[in-house]
Amino acid sequence: MKKVLVIVGPTGVGKTKLSIFLAKKFNGEIISGDSIQVYKGLDIGSAKISDVEKDGIKHYGIDILSCDDNYSVCDFQVMARNHIDEISGVNKLPMIVGGTGLYIKACIYDYEFGVHDATDSLLYEEYNKKTNDELYEELLTIDENSAKKIHKNNRKRIIRALLIHKVSNESKSDIENRQKHEKLYDAFIVGCTTDREKLYEIINKRVDIMMDSGLEDEVKNLLEKGVTFDNQCMQGIGYKEWKEYFNGNINLDEVKNLIKKNTRNFAKRQYTWFKNQMDVNWIDVNDKKSLDNLVNKIEVWYGQKT
Repeated sequence: MKKVLVIVGPTGVGKTKLSIFLAKKFNGEIISGDSIQVYKGLDIGSAKISDVEKDGIKHYGIDILSCDDNYSVCDFQVMARNHIDEISGVNKLPMIVGGTGLYIKACIYDYEFGVHDATDSLLYEEYNKKTNDELYEELLTIDENSAKKIHKNNRKRIIRALLIHKVSNESKSDIENRQKHEKLYDAFIVGCTTDREKLYEIINKRVDIMMDSGLEDEVKNLLEKGVTFDNQCMQGIGYKEWKEYFNGNINLDEVKNLIKKNTRNFAKRQYTWFKNQMDVNWIDVNDKKSLDNLVNKIEVWYGQKT
């Protein structure tokens, strides 16, 4: 099995810094596991890694789509697996770094999808015209098990499940049930963590920096270029909160506080998801002893130490 080093954790915790350190130490190349950094022009709000921060390490999956493109977990799975083969083929260590847990799990486990890139089809437009209640009732009819796992206001996941059934004539839950949930790669998963209150302070400060760095102008420029809040790229935290501001319903401070609140809540959900869904080697990113122990474990796993 090909080896893959995975770095996960909540937003703002320090995954980028750790990933560059480990990539240099283990001759790695990095595949971004972020669902927003794929879009060109969404830089500040997505905390997109800069060329300086990359420090010479090759990255994949960043700035590969335009703002009117859609992107799914299935797209990521195909892209990431291709890059794993490519990186392994030149005797380097493939690394996946990001906070979008389902994307990462779908890549390294035997996830199977009933349809590829269905979000680009005319069917998607047809479903997108329906209300949340209409979509949910339809999903209940054809795939009750999936409907029970998805909140009725989560349009993206409901439409995805409907598309899978429409195109493949199989329910999403049936496809999932026949999977063995086995790893396809020898994946060593690192989870970044730190004191919860400290993380929230980091998140709040980072949002302040985003605002000072011109996040409002970034969103304004996107809108002037024809991007709307209905575009998938604008559904991420740091962007969707601006809709009511540009509609004249809230002020700048309210936008900033909303981004901070949504980011903190997202970080909570990320912790819960990774703890429940993956076999993670957790590390306190601010503790040197913890880092030294991690490096030792990776050396053993990677065959550099017995």
